[in-house]
Amino acid sequence: MKVVIAGAGFGGLKLARLLNNKPGFEVILIDRFNYHQFQPLFYQVATAGLDASNISFPLRKVFQKSRNVRIRLAEIKEIRSSENLLITHEETISYDVLVLATGADTNFFGNESLAAHAYPMKSTVEALQIRHRLLQLFERAHLEKDPIALQRMMNIVVVGGGPTGVEVSGALAEMKQYVLPKDYPELDFSKMNIFLLEGTGKTLASMREKSSERSGVYLGKLGVKLMTNTIVKNYDGQEVELQTGEKIPASTVIWAAGIKGNIPDGVDKSLIARGNRIKTDRYCRMTGAANIYVIGDLAYMETPAYPNGHPQVAPAAMQQAAMLAANLRLIEKKAGQDRLLQFEYHDKGSMATVGRNLAVVDLPKPRWSFGGFFAWMIWMGLHLMLILGVKNRFFVFMNWLYNYITYDQNLRLIFREFYKEQDDTLIRNQ
Repeated sequence: MKVVIAGAGFGGLKLARLLNNKPGFEVILIDRFNYHQFQPLFYQVATAGLDASNISFPLRKVFQKSRNVRIRLAEIKEIRSSENLLITHEETISYDVLVLATGADTNFFGNESLAAHAYPMKSTVEALQIRHRLLQLFERAHLEKDPIALQRMMNIVVVGGGPTGVEVSGALAEMKQYVLPKDYPELDFSKMNIFLLEGTGKTLASMREKSSERSGVYLGKLGVKLMTNTIVKNYDGQEVELQTGEKIPASTVIWAAGIKGNIPDGVDKSLIARGNRIKTDRYCRMTGAANIYVIGDLAYMETPAYPNGHPQVAPAAMQQAAMLAANLRLIEKKAGQDRLLQFEYHDKGSMATVGRNLAVVDLPKPRWSFGGFFAWMIWMGLHLMLILGVKNRFFVFMNWLYNYITYDQNLRLIFREFYKEQDDTLIRNQ
């Protein structure tokens, strides 16, 4: 059985690993990056807490000893389901089974101005762009003489009060408190403002009420200016315009307010549900298709427990991958439809960190919500276990330990290229 997996996120990679070296399978894993990205820690890369290499793992290294998994670095252009073909910008790949695990990207809700000027954080590259933007901004700020322009530079707006928005706001607040005043003694960081804008009435809306309240209290302790029931109307690179007409001057806006599925061309438009997700049955099979499956953030599956689809989180993607791997092995052995497993999501809880010794955890069984240092330790331990590679885990742990002891980190580096034309020759000094 030739299985083509589009996307090497949590779901796609899990499926490929479960089919690795299994007899009867030929697996092709396609991604536009040659590495797996650990998305929950993007915000630490963006705020110079971790190096990008610490949360990225080469796909070819994962499958160095594989006899049946092959990697393709490519952009997916189109699916031709009638011909069982997947078209990439490099080649045309045939398949017996196609698994779409292309995940989700930033949703700017059709606002082109926001898309042009705000900074998303859905990849390692985008996290690095935010880091470089922040560092370059402070390098310019201490030379700025205009107080209005300076204040604009000192204002950072984070849009979206979900886990990503809360975590990056807390990390920025800790940078403001412990790091930036030592790096830039010329600047008065009491004038630096970190705004967190959330369209609903609370942060971490997907978590329980106690955790939402705690996160708001923690953000207040760190000095983050939390604005709930606040919707961003526009951003021109200089001012954030709110729906109320109020404006916040800011040179940097980090957008964490929504996601939408990455759907390749060739998928029937009638199968696209809210959030740009593809409708599936309980077997993760795309509605109306016999051999195309969808897992992870891209899948929209209605069940009695989740009538509006499952949460777009890593555990759901990995559980779908595990079920699909078991079903594909049954199908390869010519087992009947009645033996196939139906997907049922097992919620093992949710968590988010706000800052040093500050995190919130919701457990389903026993039904318990708690926060503080104990929750922070659990958050760190779980994330360390989920990171690929012993070396990556070691370096992440050492970075965290060093940061905890010193209140500092040595990753505030700006890498850029200078080009100079001379005698029609491009000379690069880096």
